[in-house]
Order: sequence, then structure tokens, then C-alpha cells
Amino acid sequence: MRKFIQSGGVLLVAMLVIASCKKEVKPLNLNLTAVGSLSLPANNTAVALAPATPASVEFKWDAAQAADGDYVLYQIAFDKEGGDFSKPVYKTVSNGGGVETKITLTHKDLNKIANMGGIAASSTGKLKWTVLASKGTNVVASSESRTLQLSRPAGFAEIPVDMYITGSATEGGTDITKAVKLKKNEEGVFEIYTSLKAGNYFLTDKPSDAGKKYYIDGGLIKEGSTPVTVSADKKYKLTFDFNVATTSSVEIQSVGLWMSAYGSEIGQLNYVGNSTWQIANLPIEFYQFSWGRDERYKFVVHTSAGVQYMGSSRGDNGPPAGQAASYFFLLPVTNDQWANTYKFDPSADRHNVKVDVNFKTDGAYTHTVTTL
Repeated sequence: MRKFIQSGGVLLVAMLVIASCKKEVKPLNLNLTAVGSLSLPANNTAVALAPATPASVEFKWDAAQAADGDYVLYQIAFDKEGGDFSKPVYKTVSNGGGVETKITLTHKDLNKIANMGGIAASSTGKLKWTVLASKGTNVVASSESRTLQLSRPAGFAEIPVDMYITGSATEGGTDITKAVKLKKNEEGVFEIYTSLKAGNYFLTDKPSDAGKKYYIDGGLIKEGSTPVTVSADKKYKLTFDFNVATTSSVEIQSVGLWMSAYGSEIGQLNYVGNSTWQIANLPIEFYQFSWGRDERYKFVVHTSAGVQYMGSSRGDNGPPAGQAASYFFLLPVTNDQWANTYKFDPSADRHNVKVDVNFKTDGAYTHTVTTL
């Protein structure tokens, strides 16, 4: 009985404490004024967009005021020139997570917004912009809007992350799941050393039917599934720059192993597929100078655009034994007879070697030399 009374007493005290903690709940005040004035950029400002650069445009406006003095959140909204912002083409919060009365948008951002607003690449058009102030569910648009004239370059507003080549002319054939991936040199710029045979090809950002398709028309990259026709079997270095929607196609005529002391190519590599050139069996003999035997070499690529030497990033190299993988990386170098060369392993002297030059797209361009 005593335990029951004690328990009941505790419960009563708890109920009294809870009751005493209740406070009067006041309704949330969502009232606020609209943004008073837009300050930057000036009305009808013209911007020639350069999305491949870090250039930007700053937008600024006067603050709105909340009735309770609390924070106001801001969004900048863009619409077509004749729009009323009921369905803006783009909205985003201001700097500082929406609390600052300004926002900086890069030319890359504005290029995307221009595309959403119907301004085509290589053309000029106008968009309207205004600022929306909000507190909770209450959103108030500024009574002022301004016009921004945007000139877009050639290129794509949405730069693909990856790029593949596929079709009957390619090494992967018509099965799109076997599309050959290109090497990404920088954002929007892709290249590949490959062979193309009689047939056709197109580009895609995914090795599946769901990917966006691209084709080449008069040296320009365009979106669509129109195939590019190839009439002859050749090896190429293909480059695609989606920042400016241009492409280049250079025929690879031959790849030679160039030995410094002889000042000439001592062997030609054959294309064996998968972006690889190879000499299966080549006799090597170092050159005898009065001070010793010279083993330096690099590579020379003959193309329809001229001759390109490929060698080491180091001006002067030691022997290859114990070197990191980067020792064998291939980079464009000068035609200097002695600079930016590699050295054969001593075991190669008066023996045959196997040489592979690898322009595969899954890593750094490199090569291997194996003494047979």
C-alpha cells in the first residue's frame, strides 16, 4: 500500500512539472518586404560568355526586411525575355546558403542558364532576372527585374564527363556496350589514338542506348545520332573539344623508334590494335663512342599534320633499372638529338627486343622494352 502511494505521488509531481513547463505558443510571423532595388549588373548588360575560363558575373540587390527582424533567404530567378517568372527557367539561392544579398555566377553557369532559356550556341539572346525573398512559406518577388544579354560561343552548355566512340568503323564495332572510351585530357576535351575502317561511327557519353549521341558535321560537333562515314582503313589521332564544339582528325602514318647516336629511326612499329604500336623483334646495338657505348632513344610519330617526337619529361635520364613507372611515360618533346631520351637496359646491347608504345586511354601514354 505504501509503495502504491509513493508511486502515485511521483506521478502527480511529474504531471505538475510538465504542466508548469507549458509556454504560450505564439504564431510565426512570416511577413516581409520585397527586395527594394537590383543594383548589379546594370539593366541590359551584354556579356560575351567564355565558359572555358574562370570569368564570372556578380549580381547584387538591396536587402528585404522581415517583420520580426529575423533572417531572410534569397533566390535569384531567370526567365525568358517575355516571361513573368511564374515558371522561371532557372532559380538558385544566393551566396552564404541564401542569406547574402549577392551571388556570383561563372560564365559556365550562365552558359547553362542561357541554354535553358532557349539561347542557342553561337548566338545572342536576352534573359530577365529578378530576386525572390522568402521567410518560411512566404515568398515575395521583387517588383523590379532586369535584362541580361548573353552571347554564347560554339560549344555545349552541358559538358560531358566521359566520351566513347562506337559504330561499324570502330574497333569496338556496332555493339554499343563495347564502345571505346576516349582519354579525357581536360574538362570537355577528349582524344584517342585508334584505327577506323570503312563504315561509320558516332560519339556517345555512355556505352548504352541511354547515352547522348554526337556526330561531326563540317568539323563541328553536334548533338544527334547521324553517323560519320569513313571510307578507308587508317590510323588516327582524334580530338574532340566540347567547350568549343570542334574536332580534329590527324592520320598516324607511322611510328618509329629513333636512336640518338645514329640520329635516325632504327625500326618501325606496327599497329596491333587497342591504341598500341609494337615491334615484336628488333635487333639493338649501342653506338660505340670513344668514351663508351650510347643507348639513348625516343620515338617519332609521323602524321598528316607533321612529325611529332615523343619522349621523356626529363631532359637527361639515367638507366631504366629501378625507375618508377613514370620513367617510361611518353610526352611530346623536341627533335633535339640528345634531350628527353630514354636509355635501353644494358642487357639489350647486341640482343633483340620487343617494344610496345601504348596510347591507351585508361592512363598515361607509356611504353615498354623487353629484352628477348
